[in-house]
Amino acid sequence: MAEETKRQVAVIIPAKDEEMRIGNVLKAVMASKLANEIIVVSDGSTDRTAEVAGKFEGVKVYKLPYNMGKGAAMAFGVSKTKADLIAFVDADLQGLRGEHVDQIILPVLNDRCDVCIGVFRGGKFWSDTAQKFAPYISGQRAMRRWIFDGIPYLNELRFGAETALNHQARRVKARVLRVALRGVSNCFKEKKLGLVKGISARTTMYKEIGQAMLRHRKRRKPTRGSRWK
Repeated sequence: MAEETKRQVAVIIPAKDEEMRIGNVLKAVMASKLANEIIVVSDGSTDRTAEVAGKFEGVKVYKLPYNMGKGAAMAFGVSKTKADLIAFVDADLQGLRGEHVDQIILPVLNDRCDVCIGVFRGGKFWSDTAQKFAPYISGQRAMRRWIFDGIPYLNELRFGAETALNHQARRVKARVLRVALRGVSNCFKEKKLGLVKGISARTTMYKEIGQAMLRHRKRRKPTRGSRWK
């Protein structure tokens, strides 16, 4: 265990217009005992997301020139680290603590699994319910770098990124473990954007997830040169 915890562990936080919430998420990630690198990728934010994140000492902050989607922000963040264990955390979480971050990292460090997915439990009703129906569509996960690097078209996906990661894990027969993140929930789009814009954004999200699922079923070949260099 002592040797394992010396390994480089990077936590990547893709963020779009999360200036009101990313501070609390970063406080939780910085309280992690296992993460030793934190990267925030502001995905074309029009607010002060990058500026708020930049106030946290030691946090690396990058700004994409325009909104390229969650998959692109994740891929860009990974391109900026040499860590062989990477974790992802959403920027709009509520109730997140350092021990939650360690919950998804530790099983991979201990070689209990290759991918560990954190699922909401005991937080907000709708967050819990959504993940009971679709537990693998979670932005909270840790994995071995080589699994992520095996998806050459991730930055073509937006909210379908988690679907692609799940497909890749199945393809390479990775060991996948789920852990309960008790008391954690996300902020609904309707609350962030208002009812009309929130419903529109949610519809777009489900559409992009569906498109990613169809892509894998059709077994389309990945576009060459689509990853960040």
